[in-house]
Amino acid sequence: MQEKQLGFHTRAVHTGNAVDKETGAIKRPITMANSYELPYDPTDMNWSSAAANLYTRNGGSNQKYLQERIADLEGGEDCIALSSGVAALSGLFFALLQSGDHVVFANVTYIAAYRLLNELFNNKFKVETTIVDTTDLEAVKAAVRPTTKLIHIETPGNPTLAITDIAAIAEIAHANGALLSVDNTFASPYNQRPIELGADFTIESLTKYINGHGDSMGGAIIGKKEHLDLIRAQSQINLGGVISPFNAWLIMRGSATLPLRMRQHNENAMKVAKWLEQQPSVRFVSYPGLESHKGHEIAKKQMTNGFGGVLSFGLKADHDTHNKFVSHLKIITNAVSLGHDASLIVFLGENDERQYLYPEEFHNGFFRFSVGIEDAEDIIEDLRQALEKTGLT
Repeated sequence: MQEKQLGFHTRAVHTGNAVDKETGAIKRPITMANSYELPYDPTDMNWSSAAANLYTRNGGSNQKYLQERIADLEGGEDCIALSSGVAALSGLFFALLQSGDHVVFANVTYIAAYRLLNELFNNKFKVETTIVDTTDLEAVKAAVRPTTKLIHIETPGNPTLAITDIAAIAEIAHANGALLSVDNTFASPYNQRPIELGADFTIESLTKYINGHGDSMGGAIIGKKEHLDLIRAQSQINLGGVISPFNAWLIMRGSATLPLRMRQHNENAMKVAKWLEQQPSVRFVSYPGLESHKGHEIAKKQMTNGFGGVLSFGLKADHDTHNKFVSHLKIITNAVSLGHDASLIVFLGENDERQYLYPEEFHNGFFRFSVGIEDAEDIIEDLRQALEKTGLT
């Protein structure tokens, strides 16, 4: 009889943790070491191996504990935790791609993914790339070539909250001998698990929801061990983008409360999105939990616990008035990043070089709003009073 799998909340607390054998502490300690004791005769060792603790660039204890937990929560065979979300993106691309390969990637992605694929890998390594609206399945099919090695998507997409059908894109990729990677940062594994929907790789910026406290940086690649062994050797050990023991420990600590925090983020963002949608001075609201969102039905299908804590919205106002509005906020902080306990907002102006890739409503400047875990009523009141002081009510 197969043993029943523990629930998500339980695994978020217990996977990767154990009693420390030396001290009896019931939490794994931070092992602030860059080197580990060698065996009696080390001459037969592979100095680029991650199989055993050797040197922290090859892998350390805290990194391994964290990897075990993230792989479990994502439903993947293996995980590599690196120094940032961008280290995870570049590590995946560096290990998988070579000159002559072709990549199809989403028109709505994090700026570093856009830079890596649209400029750096293209110019430096002659990797060919095609930008596509991945919400349009026919456009994705048309973009695939015999040399297509990878399709890379982000859903919900940063910063427009575009929703891409993961299962459908996985079918297209695999039918053409390509792999699919999904940046899952906006959703987190609590709301969405791309590997369970057919993706080959999930990318997470651990800096965001999984850590959840705005005090550390990390990134993760989750997938099959056969692929991750290659990525670990090439992109972790030989490029050196390893996560520090302290950051790994901080993210491990934060991840235990991921499901509790995500429930609050989900609930708050839905309340805020509905409130904003009713305001006469608000030009548009983009949040996949709203029925008005183009991708709402797909989001309902693949985001099983909620729609995340990030939304975008624009005001019926000029550039400077958007900034004045932010200056009147008291609880909501004017800062980049997302997934913190505190609410964060950033104004993205008309000079973004990727504006042409976004839907028309985003062309006149808009806000990306990471809704925190404060009381929803306080967040809404902060927005209301800022609108009033800006003369938009």
